[in-house]
Amino acid sequence: MGSSMKLSLVLFFTCSLFVQRTLADVICENLPTNLCSFAIASSGKRCVLENCKNAQEKKCKTSEVVVEKLSGYIETDQCVKACGVCRESVGISSDTFLSSEFTARLCSPACYHNCPNIIDLFFNLAAGEGVSLPALCKNQEEKHREMLAILSSGDVIPGPVAAPLVAPAPASL
Repeated sequence: MGSSMKLSLVLFFTCSLFVQRTLADVICENLPTNLCSFAIASSGKRCVLENCKNAQEKKCKTSEVVVEKLSGYIETDQCVKACGVCRESVGISSDTFLSSEFTARLCSPACYHNCPNIIDLFFNLAAGEGVSLPALCKNQEEKHREMLAILSSGDVIPGPVAAPLVAPAPASL
């Protein structure tokens, strides 16, 4: 009877922690700056990191951008790392798509299939620029396959031909 009571107490305590955590509101303005970027308030609006008047300080604010499928969400460190994004960045730019290294990380299975919040954000950013993120990732994947095929076949990648290094002939007298 004593062990049954202990098990019930442990179960109750665990469930109450779970319920308390799920009912906690995520308010952007209450988040520390190191958790702000890629967080979504309980209201469904994205949190953004902004510079204060003092350029050294930053604070977390609620944006007007609404996320339809997630709310009350703080991105995991695993997704931040897998997707190659930075929590310290202020704002977001479509210029990141110009970096093949960034696109490779964003399109990697670890990010693309496991981090829906970050993918949703960049999907919308790409769409705003008239680019399809799935098409961009497919293109990235095909380039990766082509490179692997070239490397595994041992073919030499054509490139500029360098002039042979020849020492000048000694001057004759």
